[in-house]
Amino acid sequence: MPKIAIIGGTGIYNPDSFETIKTVFPDTPYGKPSDEIMIGRIAGVEVAFLFRHGRSGQHPPSSVPYRANMWALRELGCSFVISACAVGSLQIEYAPGDLVIPTQFVDLTKKREYTFFDRKVIHISMPDPFCGYLNRIFDTAAEEMGISHHLGGAYVCIEGPRFSTRAESRMFRQFGDIIGMTLVPECQLARELGMCYCSLATVTDYDVWHEEDVSIEMVKKTMNECLAKVLRLLELGLPRIGESDCDCIEAAKGCGAL
Repeated sequence: MPKIAIIGGTGIYNPDSFETIKTVFPDTPYGKPSDEIMIGRIAGVEVAFLFRHGRSGQHPPSSVPYRANMWALRELGCSFVISACAVGSLQIEYAPGDLVIPTQFVDLTKKREYTFFDRKVIHISMPDPFCGYLNRIFDTAAEEMGISHHLGGAYVCIEGPRFSTRAESRMFRQFGDIIGMTLVPECQLARELGMCYCSLATVTDYDVWHEEDVSIEMVKKTMNECLAKVLRLLELGLPRIGESDCDCIEAAKGCGAL
């Protein structure tokens, strides 16, 4: 049973480095996950890999079955979740091509299923929503690789699928460092299930507060250029994940979620 899950896009899945053992497509109380979950090995470590948007990109950000995804991964035995994603930058020092390991988020989404507890009152504590244990592992690995990266920063999560207007982008800069469309509710659902969650976010553009407009071609180009280092980061970091010293599971237990 894999203890580690990776959620990402088609580029993160690399058949040259991912040794597939089997695939599963489980039912959950919230329907099917985004796609089949592939169980295999990266750098000798058994992991479960899930295409967030589906292998064919059939789930836009608003309709990703987040609850089914997280439930299915937890039922498979995963207690660690690493999310690979592309983001825009809201600050000049977070340059395109940089890796960001965020430590906070601001939720500006509008129409998603945010919790497993929609039939009873559960207030989960999330002052620090990401797992410090996982963040430190991948920060150290990035240091060893010598790549430009940032440990820390606030991820502003918007509904999408459209990109920001200029006025919105200028507003978001007041309280965020990077911007994307998929972190919420994925991150908070992980906490409700007592799972450790880390985001490896690749900066692809400066959003539209900067000089250049954002296009999907720009995002894809930069992400493709950065895939090799993200894959190498996983190969270095995954074997270091063992017994966590964080309190992610305790937060879930403390509020009665588990």
